[in-house]
Amino acid sequence: MVGKTAIVTGGSRGIGAAISKALSKCQIAVALTYKSQQSMAKKVVKEIHTLGGKAIALQMAVEDRSSIKKALAIIKEQFGFINVLVNNAAIAQEKAFNEITDENWDDVLSVNLRGPFTLCQELLPDMQKQGWGRIINISSIGGQWGGFNQVHYAASKAGLISLTRSLARIYSQDGITINSIAPGLVGSDMARRELESESGKAKVKSIPIGRISTPEEVANVAVFLSGDASSYITGQTINVNGGMYFS
Repeated sequence: MVGKTAIVTGGSRGIGAAISKALSKCQIAVALTYKSQQSMAKKVVKEIHTLGGKAIALQMAVEDRSSIKKALAIIKEQFGFINVLVNNAAIAQEKAFNEITDENWDDVLSVNLRGPFTLCQELLPDMQKQGWGRIINISSIGGQWGGFNQVHYAASKAGLISLTRSLARIYSQDGITINSIAPGLVGSDMARRELESESGKAKVKSIPIGRISTPEEVANVAVFLSGDASSYITGQTINVNGGMYFS
């Protein structure tokens, strides 16, 4: 993977930050994006630079195609072709189904599903020209078994799994693999509120491995899927959930 370039959306914290750092250790130039957490994103970049890696942080709203185009142009100018796309940026919302508004639904789906769709659409032509590419979509166990107080979030993550499979059918013959990772409960900012609830605590007790995962454990899988060692794996959803869900 030496000399390649990756973009990691939502790379300022949690799983995105862990993936950014892990990829940089493989001598990949990393462009990590953030929407509002500029200081946190710059901190991740500084850590990567300290370890001798290449990285930049860019503001990007994944629900806005013009914002995506602007960020991609800067990345190409600095690093050249983008070889690896990690669609990690996402938002979640704890809300009863009958309280979800049209605006709530649109907000979650625009970030969690339309964002990855747009990025794939913008980057796949370049990957085809190179005859090589890796797309990793960060889905969720919620997209596999459904959501109780996060129906819109679960629906977006299920859609992301379907997007993964559909694109793999179309583009795998071009040397591009498209896979998704479905984490379970992860020690990240997004999961903190759920883990503090009674239902969240009950979920932790039901995990066969007996604990939640770290962001780094998800990042390890993303690194594997980003390289040549995973060249015959495409259209798959890799479960990183400690045994919470078997498929």
